[in-house]
Amino acid sequence: ELIPFLSTTNHQPPSVTTVPPQCGGKPAVPSIPGAEYGISSDGFFDLATQPKKAVVIGAGYIAVEMAGILHGLGTESHLAFRGKTVLRRGFDPFIVETLMAHMQDHGPVLHPNSDPKSITKDASTGLMTVEFKSGETVEGCDCVLFATGRKPVTDTLNLDAANVATDRGYITVDEYEATSAPGIFAIGDATTTGYELTPVAIAAGRRLGDRLFGGMPEARIEYNTIATVVFSHPPIGMIGLTEPDAKKEFGDDCISTKYARFPSMLYAFNEDGHKVKTGLKLVLKMPEERIVGLHCIGPFSDEMMQGFAVAVRMGATRFDFEASVAIHPTIGEEFVTFGGWGQVKDEGGKRKPYMPPYLLKKKGDGLLKTVITLAAGVVVGFVLAKAASARR
Repeated sequence: ELIPFLSTTNHQPPSVTTVPPQCGGKPAVPSIPGAEYGISSDGFFDLATQPKKAVVIGAGYIAVEMAGILHGLGTESHLAFRGKTVLRRGFDPFIVETLMAHMQDHGPVLHPNSDPKSITKDASTGLMTVEFKSGETVEGCDCVLFATGRKPVTDTLNLDAANVATDRGYITVDEYEATSAPGIFAIGDATTTGYELTPVAIAAGRRLGDRLFGGMPEARIEYNTIATVVFSHPPIGMIGLTEPDAKKEFGDDCISTKYARFPSMLYAFNEDGHKVKTGLKLVLKMPEERIVGLHCIGPFSDEMMQGFAVAVRMGATRFDFEASVAIHPTIGEEFVTFGGWGQVKDEGGKRKPYMPPYLLKKKGDGLLKTVITLAAGVVVGFVLAKAASARR
């Protein structure tokens, strides 16, 4: 949420603190005829009865989650989105491909390349018809839910009067949450940081408090390694860069990947057409094979992500992962046993074993001790020789 602090400088404790209404953001609804008949994700929690037929409009994680919930409850659910797929921004293509295949096989009903044109309501039945610009219609709906993004609620704050810069309504902030106006800070949904998640705003607020009041002038949140989860069906977890973003940042030749897609043992007794697929992927920065992106979709991906996020933030490499003994039978063990685990390729492309990191460290420690011992011996010998020479 937006919490400006007024002070004399950007890095000193404020002499006056102002906490206005916490504005945050609100759902954005398209300006089409009949939009008033629909609800947003806020209205979802006010539904008194379960809809029999629902259309969810949107491509982001809220749309995917809402459509999945309704479909799981037994509602005839339709998910309509403008592009070819959902989750078109910020998610690895491997994960999106896996999710789209699952939804095509198991529901909800997908309507790609569908931009809403209007909603009409039958006065006698109360049922709605959604018409799309393509000419397609979905009739007999008792619920239309818009999940077409969110917008910041900053229009009533008169930010121009305080010389606070904005971008499409979002308050522009730097890496220290400082706005363009000295002494005014902003965190959360209303800013340009790009994360509209409660735990992110809490963490950013704590770091801001540490800097302003805790005597830690360099304290700030690091946004480029924040783990996130989509509670889709099945759930998605991710941290770091997608493969395209990693190649853009480091270059194609500096990125390698490890990935696998399979039905987990959780569905061992299901028929082939009813097995939920799991997808796991590592994005590796070469040559050290540091993990700069970790992506998963499938059962328990949401729970697994919190632990793996710690390792990725600490700079773990593929070798660190593979030095961890697998816990069997689990889905998470696949992250530490990808094809070729325990091996690297030499200059000729032939695989050979590598030394686990914990043994390399011990080996290095032994070498360091040897060097220190030799150096100490040389110094002692020099001192003794000099003393003997002085006596002569």
